[in-house]
Amino acid sequence: MANPLSRPTYKDFTAKAPDVYAGLGALTKAVDAAGLDKGLTELVKLRASQLNGCAFCLKFHLGVARKAGVSEAKLDLLAAWRDAELFSAREKAALDFAEALTLLDGEPASDEAWARLREEFSESEALYLTVTIAGINAWNRIGMAFKFAPPV
Repeated sequence: MANPLSRPTYKDFTAKAPDVYAGLGALTKAVDAAGLDKGLTELVKLRASQLNGCAFCLKFHLGVARKAGVSEAKLDLLAAWRDAELFSAREKAALDFAEALTLLDGEPASDEAWARLREEFSESEALYLTVTIAGINAWNRIGMAFKFAPPV
């Protein structure tokens, strides 16, 4: 009998739920195809992953962010982005909205957070940023539920 406390690994998840894996991947592909800056979307994914405490997603998206050209200074200061002057107004609006959607506390994202986002992003861009944030929150919850080990 299998150990009831054992959890699927990332490899198990992708093999046993290939349609779910492909569906989550399709969200990323759709956002990338929409033309949002990859560095920006990776900052958003990293911030949500920090808030959720998902080590697997943090490790994975740090690598993607570096490949997308996000500076080490921004990666170093992401947890304190509000106090760091090196983030652009667009990045700050996106990070603010990412926090609003990640830390819902049973309430919808505030009108203020949406307004700040819309000051910097078109309706279409805001839509795709919202999909980005929803997608990484789904990944964070899956990774944390199964205790995925960070990639090496």
